[in-house]
Amino acid sequence: MYASPRQTPYAPTPYSYTPNTLSATINLDEEVKLPTSTAERDLYDSLAEIYSIIITLDGLEKAYIKDSVTESEYTETCSRLLKQYKSNLSDETVAREFVDLETFKRTWEMECPRATERLRVGLPATISEATPSTHTPTTTTSHPPASGALISAATENFITFLDALKLNMLSKDSLHPLLSDVIQSVNKVTDRDFEDRGKIIQWLIALNQMRATEELSEEQARELAFDMEGAYHGFKATLN
Repeated sequence: MYASPRQTPYAPTPYSYTPNTLSATINLDEEVKLPTSTAERDLYDSLAEIYSIIITLDGLEKAYIKDSVTESEYTETCSRLLKQYKSNLSDETVAREFVDLETFKRTWEMECPRATERLRVGLPATISEATPSTHTPTTTTSHPPASGALISAATENFITFLDALKLNMLSKDSLHPLLSDVIQSVNKVTDRDFEDRGKIIQWLIALNQMRATEELSEEQARELAFDMEGAYHGFKATLN
């Protein structure tokens, strides 16, 4: 008797699909190796979920580029997929078998360039990319000023992040969530680019590519603190 289908841990989206490459690559005369233990079955389940997440994320990116989804829908779904991808890879056994994204893609003959870039950045495009202002200097229309609460939250997030560096909290696990809070709160205050804003994104990408427990060196920590001080001053300059 077959077991009832298990609900996958990632939320289905209208952008997911089942690739048809399997029919072309499976040899029907070849013996299929089945999992011999619960641990092995769980490993294969996790790898299959990662495969599905990558495919779904690539479809989502394409849909966003074509304006087939709203920004809010894209941001919510993309954030969820990124979290699920990281959650699966937090298991050491899965991470060891996965190796890295490029190896996994070669093994399973995947392309997915848009998903690859989004996983490299580790944030939805709506968060990592500033929306430049389209107003000309002669335009009288202006954006309404951000609320004091949003400005205060962004300022607090900058200070919290810089304090974490001073306390030698140098692991990816410690710094990446705090830096994500910085850029998200900044984006709620202003859509203008500012001095060293790009450094925030660069460091987010660098941290995202580290192993969970890997730590920055002292030199990297000093450089990061310097860049974030510059970004903080650049951010404050946009409020004047």
